[in-house]
Amino acid sequence: MPGFTCSDCGAGFSLPQSILDRYPGWQPSQCLTCRNRGKPVRGGSGSTGAPIDDPVSGVFTDGGASPNPGPGGWGAAYVVDDVLIAEEHGYEPATTNNRMELTALLGALRLVPAGVPTTVYSDSNLAVRTINEWAAGWERRGWRRKTGPVENLDLVRTAYEGFRLRPELDLRWIKAHAGFKWNEYADQLANRWRED
Repeated sequence: MPGFTCSDCGAGFSLPQSILDRYPGWQPSQCLTCRNRGKPVRGGSGSTGAPIDDPVSGVFTDGGASPNPGPGGWGAAYVVDDVLIAEEHGYEPATTNNRMELTALLGALRLVPAGVPTTVYSDSNLAVRTINEWAAGWERRGWRRKTGPVENLDLVRTAYEGFRLRPELDLRWIKAHAGFKWNEYADQLANRWRED
């Protein structure tokens, strides 16, 4: 993968050639860490506690069912410097909001090439806390909560393991329906099943 030097911190970083081929002549100037440093989510904060503005790079995920439970969909959009690189979306005829949010996180894992530092944004605080905070304890207890079985265990285990194997990915919560461009786009992807 071609290498670049961050203009802010001086660290080396790379992007897959497939991304660079889509945007001939584009020369990224900042690593993802510097690009996202000190940008808070309105109404919340990232996993580091630092606030973020309307992010222009990352993977934005969303999912839902209507009614809940009922038919639902999910979407994930991979964006670099406000340019859509790739997207995925899907539909289930019988599902729940939480299953679709977790499925969207699995989509994010597929979209980002291995080794590329990226922030993954989800507007599901439950999904983010499940992966970032609770799943490690559940795994230690044999995939059980103190109060009983883990709901959606198939998706939780797969997503937790996926993010654990991808330390370059930073999973953060972003406020829903707060005007964040790419979060709104992910919401549209998650609802595309209604149009199809």
